[in-house]
Amino acid sequence: MQRIAVIPGSFDPVTLGHLDVIGRTCHLFDETHVLVVHNPAKSAMLPFADRVRLLEESIEEAGLNEVAASGGGKIVVASWSVGLLVDYVTEVGAQVLVKGIRSSNDVTYETPMAIVNRNLAGVETMMIVTDPAHTHVSSSLVRQVASLAGDVSPYVPPAVARFLK
Repeated sequence: MQRIAVIPGSFDPVTLGHLDVIGRTCHLFDETHVLVVHNPAKSAMLPFADRVRLLEESIEEAGLNEVAASGGGKIVVASWSVGLLVDYVTEVGAQVLVKGIRSSNDVTYETPMAIVNRNLAGVETMMIVTDPAHTHVSSSLVRQVASLAGDVSPYVPPAVARFLK
């Protein structure tokens, strides 16, 4: 049985913290789906198609496809905008959702969703603590700095920094 994980997120935009979680997850699974999802509670800065493209470019530039392949795995970038997240997870045969955690606030936010996802579809959630170098960075913070013409390059992959300039 192939071990498949799904890392969902709005990735608006993708940050170095996201890449850290993706890179560490792809070592643990045969296939890692990085899924750009629509979050109705958030107002997106970047169009859906740009988020997918920037995520693909960032993963490629960071060499994460090679990292996954060296362990016999692969990374799949996809998007999902209609229906429940667990519907996608079930459709691709994944066993687990992976969530990056920066602080106890993230655990508090993610726990009820993890319970509901398990109740709805038997899908487990694995939480990976982000590298401390990235715990202070969120996509919301990057959007705010970028909207005020600040330098976001310390927080995002080069593809995103180029795009936001």
